[in-house]
Amino acid sequence: MDPLSPAERSELMARIRAKNTKPELVVRRLVHRMGYRYRLHSSKLPGRPDLAFPGRKKAVFVHGCFWHAHQGCRRAFLPKTRPEYWETKLRANRERDVRVCHELERLGWSWLIVWECEVGSPSLPERLIHFLGSASPRDLT
Repeated sequence: MDPLSPAERSELMARIRAKNTKPELVVRRLVHRMGYRYRLHSSKLPGRPDLAFPGRKKAVFVHGCFWHAHQGCRRAFLPKTRPEYWETKLRANRERDVRVCHELERLGWSWLIVWECEVGSPSLPERLIHFLGSASPRDLT
């Protein structure tokens, strides 16, 4: 049983943001400190990646573990209220993610997903450097 009324639940869900989430801001600050420059939520690319590196043709998505059904993560659970709705919703999100990644590849772009639960990991900077390559002086402008 949901402790919130339908109106309260609706208001709470309406506050959830798709852009500029805390995990995304952490990744953006980290990448910027590392010397990389990027574009935010590029509408020219499929899926509007959280960070786009046009010169490198690379995109980074910062996914919430719940919303993108991160397999094996404790944050990715199926709510007990309206499980049929949530199962359909989360499956559709994952299917859309797969389509977006295929479309990016078709356009010659590489992509990386950073999961919400990985944001504080000490290995994240190394993973980003491995994906993006070294930051050149040209990127620092």
